[in-house]
Amino acid sequence: MTLPLTELGPLYDELFPICRSITGPGIRDSLGIFARHMPLEIKGVATGTPVLDWTVPQEWELRRARLFGPEGNVILDTQDSNLHVLNFSEPFTGEMDLEDLQAHLYSDDTLPDAIPYVTSYYVPRWGLCLAKSTRDRLKPGRYRVEIDTQKRDGVLNYGVAELPGDSDDLVLITSYLCHPSMANNELSGPLGLLRIYQLLASQPRRHYTYRFLLIPETIGSITYLAQHGDELKDRLKSGLVLTCLGGPERQVSFKMSRQDWTGAPAPIDRLARHLEAADPTRFSVREFTPTGGSDERQFCSQGFNLPMGQAARTVYGQFDAYHTSADDLEFMTIAAVERSAEAVAATLSALDVAEVHFVNTAPYGEPQLGRRGLYPSLNGPMTNQFSSDQTQDGRTTLNNLLCILSLADGSRSLIAIAAHIGASVLDLAPIARHLEAEGLLVRGDA
Repeated sequence: MTLPLTELGPLYDELFPICRSITGPGIRDSLGIFARHMPLEIKGVATGTPVLDWTVPQEWELRRARLFGPEGNVILDTQDSNLHVLNFSEPFTGEMDLEDLQAHLYSDDTLPDAIPYVTSYYVPRWGLCLAKSTRDRLKPGRYRVEIDTQKRDGVLNYGVAELPGDSDDLVLITSYLCHPSMANNELSGPLGLLRIYQLLASQPRRHYTYRFLLIPETIGSITYLAQHGDELKDRLKSGLVLTCLGGPERQVSFKMSRQDWTGAPAPIDRLARHLEAADPTRFSVREFTPTGGSDERQFCSQGFNLPMGQAARTVYGQFDAYHTSADDLEFMTIAAVERSAEAVAATLSALDVAEVHFVNTAPYGEPQLGRRGLYPSLNGPMTNQFSSDQTQDGRTTLNNLLCILSLADGSRSLIAIAAHIGASVLDLAPIARHLEAEGLLVRGDA
């Protein structure tokens, strides 16, 4: 069954203005919006709950923050941009001279016209964020600050949805949903996750069970691991953290898991390296590092050491607009997110069969492909009947099919067959599925 695909542009427009943080109504409302488009179950973990070496923080809510100049003029207002307030800022109302105010102002010297995104989740302080060009124009005098925020006991929210497969073995796809109004660094991951869910849900069959997780970054993955870490150790076969899926880069970039770093690559690591070798114009890899990055640091931490990679397009920290108001739709396009989601969905679809050791059920002579609609009835141009991101002509498809049948003796995986014949497993995977459906292949490792 083919599911209707959500239009990501209008969804982006609905999500972008929301002031999100790691807890509070911003992330809760955003999860509710995603729950309209996928069967997302929204969970809550109470403030004060111990989670590994951390504690679930209070909820935080921004009502409004403004800065008034010496003449009563409005210098900044969070109704214009919710980046104007230090995320998780304490409330504050009062007047002070510019010299004292400067200690509570944050700007980015490298992007003088952009508002920086600054946080203080675990150390209480108040503050305002503004463009360096605006800050440089501030005149000496008395300024009035009005920061209307609230911290209160509540819950840390996250959302989870699952697509069942033939196996209980699990593939985890996760992204964070905790930043205010930024595009590539905030919304590209969740929007891509939704699209990947819809694309995989439309497939008639899945081997793995796929779990989709939307969480606040760092504290969300730590909380989830505190609750489900033992289960993931038992069931997780591979996974991806989605981040920065938009932007102008052409390649989808995979960061390896810690398992690859320590010499025992996971299936997702082997697949990523294969894709880079097969088509370096579309895919690249980055080595694992516990510094920087996103929630793969938590999933891949020493005690868990889960097979979690990361997928990105224009990577965090490698574009000037990162963590500023310049990260908008002029930088990140919805079309780029769509392309990334399609590439990741194709990768996951291939992961379903990449490690399978198929066995040809008709090894004595070629099976009669014509009566199965797998061989042309005319000696002429052929069409490609198999779905794939990389369009091939029918002759190449038939050649790949014949190579699979010849090499599928149970001694090698599909990804090994692809490497042997110089093809991409993205192209072999739909052929292998079709041959399996026709009864010409069985899983030797089943």
